Amino acid sequence: MDPAVAHQLVSDRGAEALAEAGTETDPDSLAAASRLRRSFPAELAAAALDQVALRRRAVDKIGPAAADMLWTRDGLEQATRGAVSRWRASRLVAAGVRRVIDLGCACGADARACLEAGIEIVAVEIDPGLAVLAGHNLPGARVIEADAEAIGADLVTQAGPGTAVMLDPARRTGRGRSWRIEDIRPSWEFVLGMLDAGGAFSTVVKLGPGVPRELLPDGAAITWLGHRRDLVEATLWAGPAADRLPGHQLAVRIGDTPGEAISLPGGEDDLEVGPIREFLAEPHPAVIRARAMRAAAGGTQVRVPAPGVGYLLADEPAPTPWLTWFRVLDSLPVQVRALRSWVRGNRIGTLEIKKRGIDIDPAALRRSLHPRGPHQAALVLTPTTQGARALVVERLRPGNGPQPSIRP
Repeated sequence: MDPAVAHQLVSDRGAEALAEAGTETDPDSLAAASRLRRSFPAELAAAALDQVALRRRAVDKIGPAAADMLWTRDGLEQATRGAVSRWRASRLVAAGVRRVIDLGCACGADARACLEAGIEIVAVEIDPGLAVLAGHNLPGARVIEADAEAIGADLVTQAGPGTAVMLDPARRTGRGRSWRIEDIRPSWEFVLGMLDAGGAFSTVVKLGPGVPRELLPDGAAITWLGHRRDLVEATLWAGPAADRLPGHQLAVRIGDTPGEAISLPGGEDDLEVGPIREFLAEPHPAVIRARAMRAAAGGTQVRVPAPGVGYLLADEPAPTPWLTWFRVLDSLPVQVRALRSWVRGNRIGTLEIKKRGIDIDPAALRRSLHPRGPHQAALVLTPTTQGARALVVERLRPGNGPQPSIRP
């Protein structure tokens, strides 16, 4: 954001513009812009209306605190979900952290969750406009406009067990979220240095869920964070905060209620390959990334349909929040002609297609099958010991009963 616009928004005049813009039911409309320009300069009017639209979206993602915060579109898109930020802050509090140094705070969503948990915040942001917004969003915090790599070492010189350094090194380029080493800021070398700095302070590094495993250092604890059915983040922990985690690698599923979270130790998957059974399970993606599929089955004997494929096969479904179970009704070859015949013969109009381990676009395949009719069905495409198969499945309810909504 242009620093001049940011300064306008945090001024008294900006507060007035935001208040008036907040009365608009459709802040993106030309009528709203015309009305606000009668009272405010065009640039401020446009910025205020944009903020109102962003705030309404932010409340859904972040929570009630977002209604008074200032955002950029990229900042909101990249911001951590509020439930995840609050969970992380709670872990820091449990580890005895009283002060967080956020090296690259952007709009300050994560730092705000820490602030609300009673943690003192020192936030560093290199972008001048974002630094202004962060100053508004983090009341009582110390916000520094600077390069995190230039001042980070000095800030943590006297840091002790009650301090945590927080970093979010992945960044977006014109190609989208990037994991090329040269695109990461602060640099990956700097991040690794903070992780290796010793046990005096804690280090928390937020990474995208698709981070390549080969980048992850051996010495850090890893939490693969899920929210609802999504995998949203990989977090590296070092120092005292890592010592409070119940394992070196964890799958964590966070709920919307404060404090609602379950975890599962991982890092030990070495499952045998077996034939298709009566039941198939789709693990939560956090379980797959944490290599915790065996633990997720809770003692139930499970196999995988092919090496490295993230589905589980069993004779009986295991009741667990980590697995979504399906009953296997039929097995078909992954051939358009055969599948189209099956869809036509069963008068399938609504078709759900899931796949892992097979290079097929489900949307393109669905179009090629021409589903028409009153019935619904679900297919799971997977490699098996008998080659690629399309499994006709019905979803089980939490009580292990079938879901009629996807029964053919």
